[in-house]
Amino acid sequence: MSNTQAITASKSFRLIGLVCSLALFSSLSLLMGQPAQASELPDARAIMEKVDAQQQQSNDNSFSRLRLSSCRFGVQQGQVRCIENPSVRVLEGVSMNLGDNNKDNRSLLIVLEPSSERGLGMLSYSYDDPNRDNETWLYLSALNTVRRIASGGQSSDNEPVALFGSEFTTEDQETGKLDDYDFALLESTSIQGREVWLIETTPRAERARTSRYSRTLSWIDQERLVPLRVSTFDRQNQEYKRFLFSQFEEQQGLWRARSVTAMNLQTSRLSSMQTEAVQFGVSIEPEFLTQRALTDQSFRERHLNQLRAQSR
Repeated sequence: MSNTQAITASKSFRLIGLVCSLALFSSLSLLMGQPAQASELPDARAIMEKVDAQQQQSNDNSFSRLRLSSCRFGVQQGQVRCIENPSVRVLEGVSMNLGDNNKDNRSLLIVLEPSSERGLGMLSYSYDDPNRDNETWLYLSALNTVRRIASGGQSSDNEPVALFGSEFTTEDQETGKLDDYDFALLESTSIQGREVWLIETTPRAERARTSRYSRTLSWIDQERLVPLRVSTFDRQNQEYKRFLFSQFEEQQGLWRARSVTAMNLQTSRLSSMQTEAVQFGVSIEPEFLTQRALTDQSFRERHLNQLRAQSR
């Protein structure tokens, strides 16, 4: 069922409910899985706070090995498929939380393969404070230089940056800063056999000036508090990207997807990020997650070898 059909069905059911008693309406809602009165639905902001908190916790003191593949895609026999050989990169990722209540995050991604790109890196600082811009540094080995990008700035140089040429951008990876957005719970429904909340996120005026997205729709698993699907829309309200999450696993009481696919519907390109291995609770020295890790190979390898040893 499409989103439009689902919303239409929900509206029709509420019209029927107007001529029923409150008790009968509540019973039918439970039996048919339709939403009850709007006042009984949970608060959208509260849901997204829990989702964001779980995402932040699942990234804390983690060391992972990732496979990032990208290609042009087409639809064949109802299936989305690559129509060219995908470009594949193998990455190592390091992430830790810092700051007040551990709501700030530092993360580092380093390319391992292909060998021609080995050592390329991206360092990101994410701040919970809405008045402080997130920061990203890219190391370009061909130019032997580090380029700084401050997301949230006003110049074109500060637009979201793609992760190693993929359809994932720095904006897509952000957590926190919920005060920059308004949230609305549109309905309670089901997809992939899971009960979900459909939540619309709209950037507030200041954030909207620097975001590529005019709004976002998220289908949030009601039990596991993880997104199953996210659709973003451009400033003309056309669907821009579709993110699909799969291969969920629970570790240390937290749920996370081991596979995330980003489909750019306007360029017909997709990227898939697969977590091949992840270790939580590793010991990370904060000074490792600095620009030196991008440019000093011996410094970087020393710290990475320590993390690899903890993950065996």
